[in-house]
Amino acid sequence: MEGRLFTFLGAIGGHGQEWIILSHYALVIGIIVLLVRAATSKIQLVPSGTQNVMEAYITGIIAMGSDSMGEKNARRYLPLIGSLALVIFLSNMMGVIPGFESPTSNINFTAALAIMVFVYYNYVGIKINGFVNYFKHFMGPMPILAPLMFPIEIISHFSRIISLAFRLFGSVRGDDMFLMVLLMLVPWIVPLPGFFLLTAFGVLQAFIFAMLTYVYIAGSVMMAEEDH
Repeated sequence: MEGRLFTFLGAIGGHGQEWIILSHYALVIGIIVLLVRAATSKIQLVPSGTQNVMEAYITGIIAMGSDSMGEKNARRYLPLIGSLALVIFLSNMMGVIPGFESPTSNINFTAALAIMVFVYYNYVGIKINGFVNYFKHFMGPMPILAPLMFPIEIISHFSRIISLAFRLFGSVRGDDMFLMVLLMLVPWIVPLPGFFLLTAFGVLQAFIFAMLTYVYIAGSVMMAEEDH
Protein backbone atom coordinates (compact mmCIF):
# COMPACT_ATOMS: atom_id res chain seq x y z
CA MET A 1 0.00 0.00 0.00
CA GLU A 2 3.09 2.22 0.12
CA GLY A 3 1.99 4.22 3.18
CA ARG A 4 -1.50 4.84 1.85
CA LEU A 5 -4.67 4.36 3.83
CA PHE A 6 -6.73 1.27 3.11
CA THR A 7 -9.39 1.79 0.44
CA PHE A 8 -12.16 -0.62 -0.48
CA LEU A 9 -11.60 -0.16 -4.21
CA GLY A 10 -7.87 -0.55 -3.68
CA ALA A 11 -8.52 -3.93 -2.08
CA ILE A 12 -10.26 -4.95 -5.31
CA GLY A 13 -7.87 -3.68 -7.97
CA GLY A 14 -4.70 -2.84 -6.06
CA HIS A 15 -3.45 0.45 -4.66
CA GLY A 16 -1.79 1.72 -7.81
CA GLN A 17 -2.39 5.45 -8.28
CA GLU A 18 -4.07 5.06 -11.68
CA TRP A 19 -6.57 2.48 -10.46
CA ILE A 20 -7.36 4.39 -7.27
CA ILE A 21 -8.12 7.65 -9.07
CA LEU A 22 -10.01 6.14 -12.02
CA SER A 23 -12.09 3.79 -9.88
CA HIS A 24 -13.09 6.52 -7.43
CA TYR A 25 -13.87 8.89 -10.30
CA ALA A 26 -16.08 6.19 -11.84
CA LEU A 27 -17.81 5.87 -8.48
CA VAL A 28 -18.41 9.64 -8.41
CA ILE A 29 -19.95 9.50 -11.90
CA GLY A 30 -22.13 6.59 -10.80
CA ILE A 31 -23.40 8.57 -7.82
CA ILE A 32 -24.20 11.54 -10.08
CA VAL A 33 -26.15 9.29 -12.46
CA LEU A 34 -28.17 7.91 -9.54
CA LEU A 35 -28.84 11.43 -8.24
CA VAL A 36 -30.03 12.61 -11.65
CA ARG A 37 -32.30 9.59 -12.09
CA ALA A 38 -33.76 10.04 -8.61
CA ALA A 39 -34.37 13.75 -9.23
CA THR A 40 -35.96 13.35 -12.67
CA SER A 41 -37.79 10.03 -12.43
CA LYS A 42 -40.94 11.62 -10.95
CA ILE A 43 -40.79 15.35 -11.56
CA GLN A 44 -43.41 17.23 -9.55
CA LEU A 45 -44.67 20.79 -9.71
CA VAL A 46 -43.95 21.13 -6.00
CA PRO A 47 -40.53 19.47 -5.65
CA SER A 48 -39.58 17.24 -2.77
CA GLY A 49 -36.76 14.93 -1.83
CA THR A 50 -33.91 14.63 -4.34
CA GLN A 51 -35.68 16.84 -6.89
CA ASN A 52 -35.89 19.62 -4.31
CA VAL A 53 -32.19 19.30 -3.45
CA MET A 54 -31.08 19.34 -7.09
CA GLU A 55 -33.31 22.29 -7.96
CA ALA A 56 -31.89 24.22 -5.02
CA TYR A 57 -28.39 23.32 -6.23
CA ILE A 58 -29.10 24.53 -9.78
CA THR A 59 -30.65 27.75 -8.45
CA GLY A 60 -27.54 28.36 -6.33
CA ILE A 61 -25.19 27.83 -9.29
CA ILE A 62 -27.20 30.28 -11.42
CA ALA A 63 -27.22 32.85 -8.62
CA MET A 64 -23.45 32.47 -8.29
CA GLY A 65 -22.90 33.24 -11.98
CA SER A 66 -25.46 36.03 -12.19
CA ASP A 67 -23.18 38.36 -10.25
CA SER A 68 -20.37 38.05 -12.80
CA MET A 69 -22.17 37.66 -16.16
CA GLY A 70 -25.90 38.14 -15.66
CA GLU A 71 -28.62 35.51 -15.29
CA LYS A 72 -28.96 34.84 -19.03
CA ASN A 73 -25.29 33.94 -19.46
CA ALA A 74 -25.25 32.12 -16.12
CA ARG A 75 -27.99 29.81 -17.39
CA ARG A 76 -26.19 29.34 -20.70
CA TYR A 77 -23.04 28.01 -19.02
CA LEU A 78 -24.87 26.19 -16.23
CA PRO A 79 -24.37 22.67 -17.71
CA LEU A 80 -20.57 22.98 -17.66
CA ILE A 81 -20.14 24.75 -14.34
CA GLY A 82 -22.90 22.84 -12.57
CA SER A 83 -21.35 19.55 -13.67
CA LEU A 84 -17.85 20.64 -12.65
CA ALA A 85 -18.99 21.78 -9.21
CA LEU A 86 -20.92 18.56 -8.61
CA VAL A 87 -18.01 16.34 -9.68
CA ILE A 88 -15.54 18.30 -7.55
CA PHE A 89 -17.85 18.37 -4.54
CA LEU A 90 -18.52 14.61 -4.60
CA SER A 91 -14.85 13.88 -5.29
CA ASN A 92 -13.86 15.98 -2.27
CA MET A 93 -16.47 14.31 -0.08
CA MET A 94 -15.23 10.89 -1.18
CA GLY A 95 -11.98 11.46 0.68
CA VAL A 96 -13.76 12.36 3.90
CA ILE A 97 -15.31 8.87 4.10
CA PRO A 98 -12.88 6.33 5.61
CA GLY A 99 -12.05 3.61 3.07
CA PHE A 100 -12.28 5.92 0.06
CA GLU A 101 -10.02 8.49 -1.58
CA SER A 102 -10.64 11.80 -3.33
CA PRO A 103 -9.91 11.85 -7.08
CA THR A 104 -9.15 15.54 -6.58
CA SER A 105 -6.19 14.61 -4.36
CA ASN A 106 -4.30 13.74 -7.56
CA ILE A 107 -2.64 16.58 -9.48
CA ASN A 108 -3.29 14.90 -12.84
CA PHE A 109 -7.03 14.94 -12.17
CA THR A 110 -7.17 18.59 -11.07
CA ALA A 111 -4.87 19.64 -13.93
CA ALA A 112 -7.22 17.95 -16.41
CA LEU A 113 -10.15 19.94 -14.99
CA ALA A 114 -8.14 23.17 -15.12
CA ILE A 115 -7.04 22.58 -18.73
CA MET A 116 -10.63 21.84 -19.73
CA VAL A 117 -11.76 25.17 -18.24
CA PHE A 118 -8.84 27.00 -19.91
CA VAL A 119 -9.57 25.56 -23.36
CA TYR A 120 -13.30 26.14 -23.05
CA TYR A 121 -13.30 29.78 -21.97
CA ASN A 122 -10.77 30.68 -24.68
CA TYR A 123 -12.83 28.78 -27.25
CA VAL A 124 -16.09 30.58 -26.41
CA GLY A 125 -14.22 33.90 -26.24
CA ILE A 126 -12.85 33.43 -29.76
CA LYS A 127 -16.19 32.13 -31.04
CA ILE A 128 -18.19 35.11 -29.73
CA ASN A 129 -15.68 37.94 -30.26
CA GLY A 130 -13.72 36.63 -33.25
CA PHE A 131 -10.09 35.55 -33.28
CA VAL A 132 -8.60 38.97 -33.96
CA ASN A 133 -10.79 40.91 -31.53
CA TYR A 134 -10.28 38.35 -28.78
CA PHE A 135 -6.49 38.55 -28.84
CA LYS A 136 -6.56 42.28 -29.58
CA HIS A 137 -8.09 42.67 -26.15
CA PHE A 138 -4.85 41.23 -24.69
CA MET A 139 -2.88 44.24 -25.99
CA GLY A 140 -4.20 46.77 -23.51
CA PRO A 141 -6.06 50.06 -23.98
CA MET A 142 -3.31 51.79 -26.01
CA PRO A 143 -1.26 50.44 -28.96
CA ILE A 144 1.96 51.70 -27.43
CA LEU A 145 1.47 49.30 -24.49
CA ALA A 146 0.87 46.24 -26.70
CA PRO A 147 4.47 44.89 -26.64
CA LEU A 148 4.35 44.93 -22.84
CA MET A 149 0.74 43.94 -22.20
CA PHE A 150 0.40 41.06 -24.66
CA PRO A 151 3.04 38.73 -23.11
CA ILE A 152 1.84 39.64 -19.63
CA GLU A 153 -1.74 38.70 -20.56
CA ILE A 154 -0.62 35.43 -22.16
CA ILE A 155 1.36 34.46 -19.06
CA SER A 156 -1.54 35.51 -16.85
CA HIS A 157 -3.99 33.28 -18.73
CA PHE A 158 -1.70 30.24 -18.68
CA SER A 159 -1.06 30.78 -14.98
CA ARG A 160 -4.77 30.19 -14.41
CA ILE A 161 -4.23 26.52 -15.21
CA ILE A 162 -1.64 26.26 -12.45
CA SER A 163 -3.77 28.29 -10.06
CA LEU A 164 -6.93 26.20 -10.56
CA ALA A 165 -5.12 22.86 -10.51
CA PHE A 166 -2.82 23.43 -7.54
CA ARG A 167 -5.36 25.28 -5.38
CA LEU A 168 -7.76 22.34 -5.56
CA PHE A 169 -5.07 19.66 -5.39
CA GLY A 170 -3.19 21.27 -2.52
CA SER A 171 -6.27 21.78 -0.39
CA VAL A 172 -7.69 18.28 -0.88
CA ARG A 173 -4.31 16.55 -0.60
CA GLY A 174 -3.59 18.42 2.60
CA ASP A 175 -7.00 17.44 3.96
CA ASP A 176 -6.34 13.78 3.13
CA MET A 177 -2.96 13.85 4.90
CA PHE A 178 -4.53 15.56 7.92
CA LEU A 179 -7.22 12.88 8.04
CA MET A 180 -4.63 10.11 7.74
CA VAL A 181 -2.62 11.44 10.68
CA LEU A 182 -5.78 12.07 12.70
CA LEU A 183 -7.06 8.52 12.29
CA MET A 184 -3.68 7.04 13.19
CA LEU A 185 -3.19 9.09 16.37
CA VAL A 186 -6.58 9.37 18.07
CA PRO A 187 -9.64 7.16 18.72
CA TRP A 188 -12.67 7.10 16.43
CA ILE A 189 -14.88 9.56 18.36
CA VAL A 190 -12.29 12.31 18.79
CA PRO A 191 -11.73 13.00 15.03
CA LEU A 192 -15.41 13.85 14.39
CA PRO A 193 -14.85 17.65 14.53
CA GLY A 194 -12.06 17.16 12.01
CA PHE A 195 -14.45 15.39 9.65
CA PHE A 196 -16.85 18.35 9.79
CA LEU A 197 -13.95 20.72 9.08
CA LEU A 198 -12.81 18.69 6.08
CA THR A 199 -16.39 18.62 4.77
CA ALA A 200 -16.56 22.41 4.96
CA PHE A 201 -13.23 22.72 3.11
CA GLY A 202 -14.48 20.34 0.41
CA VAL A 203 -17.60 22.43 -0.16
CA LEU A 204 -15.52 25.63 -0.21
CA GLN A 205 -13.09 24.32 -2.83
CA ALA A 206 -15.94 23.24 -5.12
CA PHE A 207 -17.47 26.71 -4.75
CA ILE A 208 -14.17 28.48 -5.51
CA PHE A 209 -13.50 26.38 -8.62
CA ALA A 210 -17.01 27.02 -9.96
CA MET A 211 -16.88 30.73 -9.15
CA LEU A 212 -13.51 31.21 -10.87
CA THR A 213 -14.77 29.32 -13.92
CA TYR A 214 -17.71 31.70 -14.14
CA VAL A 215 -15.35 34.68 -13.82
CA TYR A 216 -12.98 33.41 -16.52
CA ILE A 217 -15.82 32.72 -18.94
CA ALA A 218 -17.36 36.11 -18.19
CA GLY A 219 -14.06 37.82 -18.97
CA SER A 220 -13.79 36.07 -22.33
CA VAL A 221 -17.36 36.44 -23.61
CA MET A 222 -18.23 39.91 -22.30
CA MET A 223 -15.37 41.92 -23.78
CA ALA A 224 -17.71 44.19 -25.73
CA GLU A 225 -19.65 45.07 -22.58
CA GLU A 226 -16.41 45.61 -20.69
CA ASP A 227 -15.05 47.98 -23.34
CA HIS A 228 -18.38 49.82 -23.42
